[in-house]
Amino acid sequence: MVDTSACAQTTLVSRDFYLDPPDEVARKLLGKLLVRPGEPLVGRIVEVEAYFGESDPAAHSFAGRTARNSVLFGPPGHAYVYFIYGMHFCLNVSCEPEGRAGGVLFRALEPICGLDAMAIGRGLHAPGRGSKAAANLTSGPGRLCQAFGVTRKRDNGADLTAPESDLQIQDDGFVARKVLVTPRIGISKDTERAARFVLAGNPFVSGRKAEY
Repeated sequence: MVDTSACAQTTLVSRDFYLDPPDEVARKLLGKLLVRPGEPLVGRIVEVEAYFGESDPAAHSFAGRTARNSVLFGPPGHAYVYFIYGMHFCLNVSCEPEGRAGGVLFRALEPICGLDAMAIGRGLHAPGRGSKAAANLTSGPGRLCQAFGVTRKRDNGADLTAPESDLQIQDDGFVARKVLVTPRIGISKDTERAARFVLAGNPFVSGRKAEY
């Protein structure tokens, strides 16, 4: 697992972690690390949204299984990547047992390792870790995908639980002490469902910071 001067020793999150319903997985993901092991690129997960499969009008799997969304119906712990607005990729992880669609969207990360490479991915000048400008690297689902080089071709279907995977979720023991739950944002259906999970007080979340 990742072992750099900026990151503590970590463990790979196992497949069993993702067997729970999307809202439970989303809450558990807060504080975990999204990692590109080879770079390394590391960001702490500070904001996620849960999507509830065929019972959720806002979910990609609402209409049933298709070639596009098949990852969500497969084994848990796999990356589901989609393209939106003709310009942004968005990263999700599948959850629930195989055959039952569920997913969690990664909305924001706190950059930990590899900020220079993240800035290159975003087309920005490299900011200092913890600086206000660092929030521009990974605050928002499209931004974090740019920073980590996430694309559908490269990452859709990737097994986030595999030791050899190019994209992983790892655990460094961080404990999310206060979690805020709000309605999801940026959607037009089922807008009142409280399924967005945020690390309270973290400056790297997307949207209006004053609420957190």
